[in-house]
Amino acid sequence: MPVVDVSLEELQRLTGEEKSEEEFRADLFALGLEYEGETEEGKMQLEFGPDRLDRLSVEGVARSLRYQYGSDRGVAVPKTNDADWTIEVDSSVPEERPYVTGAIVRGLDLDEAGLESLIQLQEKLHATMGRKRAKGAIGIHDLAMVKGEVLNEETGGNSITYRGVAPDGDRFVALDSDAELTPGEVLEQHPTGRKYADLVSEYDRYPAIYDELGLFSFPPVINGRRTEVDTDSRELLVELTGTDQWTIDRMCTIICYALSARGATIEEVEVEYEDASRAPDDGASLVRPDLSVDRKTVSHDRIESMLGVDLDADEVVDLFERSGLDATYTLGDDVEYEVEIPPYRVDVLHPLDLIDDVGRAYGFNDLEPKYPDVSTVGGRHERSRLENVARTSLVGLGFEDLLNFHMISEEENYDRMRLAEGDDALGGGEAVTITEPYSEDYTMLRTWALPSLLMVLENNTHRSYPQDLAEIGLVANEDEAESTHVHESRHVAGVLARHDATYEDAKARLSALCRDFDADLDTPATDHPSFIPGRAAEIVVDGESVGVVGEFHPEVLVEHDLELPVAGFEFELDALR
Repeated sequence: MPVVDVSLEELQRLTGEEKSEEEFRADLFALGLEYEGETEEGKMQLEFGPDRLDRLSVEGVARSLRYQYGSDRGVAVPKTNDADWTIEVDSSVPEERPYVTGAIVRGLDLDEAGLESLIQLQEKLHATMGRKRAKGAIGIHDLAMVKGEVLNEETGGNSITYRGVAPDGDRFVALDSDAELTPGEVLEQHPTGRKYADLVSEYDRYPAIYDELGLFSFPPVINGRRTEVDTDSRELLVELTGTDQWTIDRMCTIICYALSARGATIEEVEVEYEDASRAPDDGASLVRPDLSVDRKTVSHDRIESMLGVDLDADEVVDLFERSGLDATYTLGDDVEYEVEIPPYRVDVLHPLDLIDDVGRAYGFNDLEPKYPDVSTVGGRHERSRLENVARTSLVGLGFEDLLNFHMISEEENYDRMRLAEGDDALGGGEAVTITEPYSEDYTMLRTWALPSLLMVLENNTHRSYPQDLAEIGLVANEDEAESTHVHESRHVAGVLARHDATYEDAKARLSALCRDFDADLDTPATDHPSFIPGRAAEIVVDGESVGVVGEFHPEVLVEHDLELPVAGFEFELDALR
C-alpha cells in the first residue's frame, strides 16, 4: 500500500485549517488514509488504498480534506495558457518506448517543502502507475536552462525533440555527476544508471530528449545536471515518456494539479509525432496536458440500495460535489445522475466507485446497521469453520499464523523458487495474471503459498530464531474447465526456519496436524524443484495426493538471503475434511 509523508505545517497551510495533528488524523481516517507513524523529521506517514494516486502528495491529501470540509466543491480544472513549446517525436525513438507527454509550469514559488513534496510525488508515481519507471517515467526540468529550437521566426515558439540515441552517442552530464558520459557509460558507471539499466539495455537505441544545446534528459534513467530543479526555479518543463499514452497522461495530470495547488500556472505543450503510424490513438498531433473531464452515469435506486439510506436527488448532488465531482440528474421512472469526474481521478472506473464517493461524503460511520429483509439466520460457512479449526491446530503446534497478500509477482512465485510456469509440480500451474497491474510486485494471483512465507522469512532475517510460520490462504491457477477459467482453492502451508530444521521436523508437524483431523497420511518420496533431491515427499491424505513436504533447496535459500536450513510443507485444506 502506498505511504506518503505529510508535514503538519504544509497540511495546515494548504487546507487553510489550523487543526491539530490528532484532528487531522481523525479526518484523514474518514477519507480512508491511515496514520502509520512519523518520519525522523516529524512528518506524518499516511497509508491509503492504491487506487487514489492523486493523494501521493501533501497537495492531493489537502485537496481531499478541503472537499471534506466544504471549502471546495465540484470539479475544478486548472486554467491553461496556450502552447508556446512543442515536443517533436522523431521516428528514431525506440519502438519499445514510443510515447511522450508534458506540460510547462510557470509562476512557481518553490520553497524547500514544496520541492521535497514534488520529488516525493515523482518517485511515488514512478513506483505505482509507472511500474518502477517501466511503464512511465517523469522528468522535471528548470525551464530557464532549456534552450528550445525556434519553430518559426515570425510566430515564435520553441521545440525540444524526443529521439533515439546510440549507446555510445552524445555525451551529457547526469544528475549527481561531474563527468560527461555517453548513455551507455551512464548505465555502467552511474549508480542510478546501474539501477535502471535493465529498462533500456536491450534497446538498439536509447530514448533521449534534446534541446538546441544537446541531450539533457535520458528517460527513463536520469536527467541531465544542466536542467536540475532547485528552490530558485520558477518555471518548469515536465516531460513524461512511456509505453502507454493514457498512463503517462494521467501521471502528468496529477503533477499539474499538485503544482497548480501551489499557485503555478499550467501552460499547454504540443506533441507532434513524425511517424503517424507510431502515434497514439488520439492522433499524431496532441495538445497536452490532457485535462478533459470524464463522465459516467449511475441511478438513484442503485445508490440507495447500496448504501441503505433514503436520499433525495438534491442531497445526492450535494454529496457528489463534496467529493470533488459534479452531477446533474434527469427525472423519470428512476432518477439517473450524469457525473463529471476530474482528470486526476484515475480510480473512477465503474458506477460503484461513484457510490463509494457518495458514501464517504455522507459518512460511513453515520450509516445505521440494518438486518436484511430475509428469514434465514446467518452462520459460519463450513469452509470457514474448517479454516478456524486448522489454524487453531497450527498455533497449538507452535506456528505463528500469518495473513499474506494473495497477489505476487512471477519472479517470486516461480523464478526464485526454481520453478517454471507449467511445471508438473505443486505451484507450477498456469498463472492468473493481472492485465494492468499498478505494481510489478503484484502481477498475478499466487499458485501456491510457500513463496509468500519465504518472503516473510527474507524480510525478517534480523529477528531471532527459530521462526515457525504458517498460513491458510487462497491460491489460484488457470483452468478452462471452470466457468470463470480460474480454479481457486485454499492451501495450508508451513515453514520451520532454524539451525537444525530437517525434513523430519516438517513431517512431524504435518503428521500431528493430520492426526487432529483423523486423516491418514502417507509421504512417498518425490522430486520438486524447490526442495533438495532425496529430502522431499509427496503428501497423500486418505489416498489422494494433495501437496509436498521437504527441505528447501540451497539455491532457494540463497535467493532469499537465508543462512540456515528451512523445511516446509503445503497441501490442500479440503484434504482435512
